[in-house]
Amino acid sequence: MDSPDGQRGRDSGNQRRSPLDVIMNQIRRKRTASDRKPLGRLLSWTSDRTGIPEDGEAEERGPGSGAAEAAESERDVGWGRVSLFLQRLGKKADSSRLSLAHCDLTATDLLELATLLQFLPQLEEVDVSWNELIGGCLKALTSHLQHVGGIRALRLCSCRLSADDIAALGEALSCVPLLEILDLSWNSGVGGGGALQSLLGNFHPPLRELHLVACQLTAADATLLGGVVSALPRLGVLDVSCNPQLTQEVDVGGFTALASSLSHAASVTTLRLHACGLTPDGLDALGGSLCCLPSVRELDLSCNKSLSGGLNRLTVHLVHLTHLESLDLHLCCLTRPDLEALIQVLPSLTALTDLNVSSNKETGGVVHSMVSALPLTQMRRLPLNSCSLNEESFTALALAVPYLHSLDVSWCKVVGGRLALLLDALQPSVIVELRLSSCELTTDDLRHLAAVCRRGCLSSLRVLDLSYNGSVGDEGWSSLFSAGGLSSLQDVDLSLRPSTSAPCSAWLPPLLSALPRLPALTRLAVQRWTVGSQDRKKLSHCLKKRSVLLEWDPPQRDAGLLFTATNQESPEESRPEE
Repeated sequence: MDSPDGQRGRDSGNQRRSPLDVIMNQIRRKRTASDRKPLGRLLSWTSDRTGIPEDGEAEERGPGSGAAEAAESERDVGWGRVSLFLQRLGKKADSSRLSLAHCDLTATDLLELATLLQFLPQLEEVDVSWNELIGGCLKALTSHLQHVGGIRALRLCSCRLSADDIAALGEALSCVPLLEILDLSWNSGVGGGGALQSLLGNFHPPLRELHLVACQLTAADATLLGGVVSALPRLGVLDVSCNPQLTQEVDVGGFTALASSLSHAASVTTLRLHACGLTPDGLDALGGSLCCLPSVRELDLSCNKSLSGGLNRLTVHLVHLTHLESLDLHLCCLTRPDLEALIQVLPSLTALTDLNVSSNKETGGVVHSMVSALPLTQMRRLPLNSCSLNEESFTALALAVPYLHSLDVSWCKVVGGRLALLLDALQPSVIVELRLSSCELTTDDLRHLAAVCRRGCLSSLRVLDLSYNGSVGDEGWSSLFSAGGLSSLQDVDLSLRPSTSAPCSAWLPPLLSALPRLPALTRLAVQRWTVGSQDRKKLSHCLKKRSVLLEWDPPQRDAGLLFTATNQESPEESRPEE
């Protein structure tokens, strides 16, 4: 905590003139009028910026001009300090946006930043997320927010904020009445202990987005949040994902109070309750408010496994969401009756463009009915990864493929040897994301993919995931890299499973030759592929010049022993059980 003397020192420092002004004034006093002109010419660049008068200028300028020049000089010097501070952190100065995420800021850095806010009166966005060392000392920053009252977005994700930090932020919110976006996600100190209460009561009507992901919110916090949500007339985005305690004590308030308050928040367009421990009783409480939320466009209820068997309590209310565009129910352990209840309401969701029921094993048995019920011509995403697809459901999916911008059938073994069915259904320049991880693809599958590339059907593709397909032969990989037609590709993953390895010397030359035709590439993952030292140097050098992130394993230290660059687990091992 700052001492009173220290605080007075910083406050009084705001009124001082810059050191450069003091030095120039001392020089000016010591020199006579006859010899100032050479000094003025010598310091002409400085004079333009600091307001040092030359011969006769003082007489020509009116009274009070000295004060204006001094103020302008101080602003210039202050902007120089801002630029120098950001340059040390590898950032460029921007008068309206301050982005310092992932900069390893310390408490000292935060204090210096706070003293520079007075030189950024036009600041609208502040992001100091993912700087865990500033936790416990946020007041050093919030006590200077009065200098940047025009802030519209404030992001403080994963900063290890304490209850005192949240209280200090709550006190400072009165200085930023135009705040529209507040993100405090991944700060466990926000939830419990009454910290949230000190914050919520100070929100202003302009607030449009509130993000409290993984803040360890409790049922008591849900009650408090419910009391505030209905009082924010412009609130459009509410994200309280990854707070499993939020939905406890449904019968005695808590989540019920929050869900009920949503009936008075007609402006909400995005509601995210991912991994919040939702139960069928929670769906009852939420469903009662949906009829009052006609503006909702995105609803995320994913990773709530306890919903299994109770989705029908919500689906009967979904018909009220006439503008719903995105519905996420992945990894919810949905049963066949759950999916059938959802399919019945799909024809009413005429605005739907994104439906995610992936990682639900029973989905594979109802794909045909689902595709028939969807507004296919406007669908953009229908991920079916880890859905136990069979041949019938795989064939049904092909009916939706021509309209999809993203296609994900990862972890579906039925794809291997049948990929041509999906690829032939693609429309040219439509697909931007293609994920085929662990699909047991064959060499012929890759040849067919290469043929589709040559026809220009994947010219808009940005993401291509072919990882964990070790059954593809060298000829398949070579044909893909030699095909061309992937000028928009940004992200490619060719990694093998963690427990395997294989040489890539046969297809690395075609890959090296293809790189100049991949101008948009930003990431290439080739983990578990072994490579000779010379080829390794060629690939590393080629990608380093273009600042492409290369993910691969370091050189082998001992014969037969492969040291991986990351400790990434296989999705088969790390995926949550359905």
